[in-house]
Amino acid sequence: MSSNLAERWAELPDLLAGHMLLSLAAILVGLSISLPLGILAASRPRLAAVVLNAASVIQTIPGLALLALMVPLLGGMIGYVPAFLALMLYSILPILRNTIVGLQGLDPVVREAARGIGMTPRERLWQVELPLALPVIVAGLRTAVVWVVGAATLATPVGASSLGNYIFAGLQTRNWLSVLFGCLFAAGLAIALDQIIRLLEVAARDRRKGLAVAVGVALSALVVITIAPRYVPAAVFRGAGPVVALQDGADTLADQTVVVGAKAFTEQYILGSLMQTRLEAAGARVDRLDNLGSTIAFDALRTGEIDVYIDYTGTIWATVMNRSEPINRNAMLAEMTGWLYAEHGILALGGLGFENAYGFAMARDRAEALGVDSLADLAAQAEGMSVGGDAEVFSRPEWVNTRNRYGLGAMQTRAMDAAFMYGAVRDGQVDMISAYTTDGRIAAFDLLVLADPLAVLPPYDAVILLSPDAAANPALVEALSGLIGAIDSEAMREANRLVDLDRQTPDQAAIWLSDHLQAGAGGNQ
Repeated sequence: MSSNLAERWAELPDLLAGHMLLSLAAILVGLSISLPLGILAASRPRLAAVVLNAASVIQTIPGLALLALMVPLLGGMIGYVPAFLALMLYSILPILRNTIVGLQGLDPVVREAARGIGMTPRERLWQVELPLALPVIVAGLRTAVVWVVGAATLATPVGASSLGNYIFAGLQTRNWLSVLFGCLFAAGLAIALDQIIRLLEVAARDRRKGLAVAVGVALSALVVITIAPRYVPAAVFRGAGPVVALQDGADTLADQTVVVGAKAFTEQYILGSLMQTRLEAAGARVDRLDNLGSTIAFDALRTGEIDVYIDYTGTIWATVMNRSEPINRNAMLAEMTGWLYAEHGILALGGLGFENAYGFAMARDRAEALGVDSLADLAAQAEGMSVGGDAEVFSRPEWVNTRNRYGLGAMQTRAMDAAFMYGAVRDGQVDMISAYTTDGRIAAFDLLVLADPLAVLPPYDAVILLSPDAAANPALVEALSGLIGAIDSEAMREANRLVDLDRQTPDQAAIWLSDHLQAGAGGNQ
């Protein structure tokens, strides 16, 4: 079995269990809200119109947007709760609508007959109306199940564990096996639940108690199969990881759990894995929350939902501190460090030793044909040109300031996943991209990073950030302090290249980087 396949299987128990718990809870709570509400509204046309319109408005919000909105609405909380609330709201419309339609669509003659034999309203509802409307209601439930299981893959950016972790990480690292795992298991789970509900409908319609019992057993078995492995010791599913030796006498983190966060691109996965090996070597149990957005990651650190992650000085400066004035590297690091601690109690432990800046890059032959060496050369040719960037860059101050200072407003912007930017500019699908300067594809694809003569783009030194509680833990600080100043740009670029071009996994690249650091430390002794 290849190491890539082995790692994907090792991740499956936790991700499948997280996806099942999230989806099933959202569906059950959504059903408990929408079914009684639908029964109540079915005989009250005005109420039906109000609740259906409200549910329809919620449904028009894109799933990822609804999930993201839950984070600020809950005061910056990430993880299970915002994902559950968003998916629960998403499940309401199809069940509510089909309950109302199913009950309102019953033949009035049937109701009159029930009244004629002396049935009470309660008896008519439970013995006549609901059984007859059941096929329509179940159809709505099946639709809700498929929607929720599919939408749950979008819960990854808000820090909830789901099969979407496979998809988001796979897209960023171009690991198509990971993407395939996420798609196949999410689709399989949706189909399995859909068919179980269909059989439950058949059992109810035909009054087949044996089938109903069998369906209940099948559903229970599915839940157990998908959830139980999460609680089996991890060693059963994954082999021993790399061990990083700490100095003799170092404090340990025995029996402590540390939550390591990471954003949604290759470098962050590698660095997250590198920190994980260091912390585990110190005795910690490590939980990972990957694929976080910039502001979500910072808010999670501020509220203590993650203990540590790596960010970049320019990102904190522009998007968190809301500063736009130019400042030199050392002054920015010093001011950012003081501000983070004073405002939020967050400790900037130190820089890793490299900078991963935004840089605007073009294919070298295209730049040479246009006579372009710097961003200043583009203003006269911006009309009709296009620039590609990751999902957040065009709303960030870096692009806005670059566009305004260099007169690039005529360029068409095209947001895309970061995994596809480099191939797009290499193949001429866009004229320029907002590249990451430590990305190995810049050299491999012969891209030219354009000069920034007005120094619009701030420095982006990689720094380790610790939550207030983590900053007060000397053993945690000790475990990570060996990374300060230890990684240069060349080493980080090579680690990124191993993933993006050689198709190694981030964990494999982290092992290479760890070995590189140890070799360097040994050579300096």
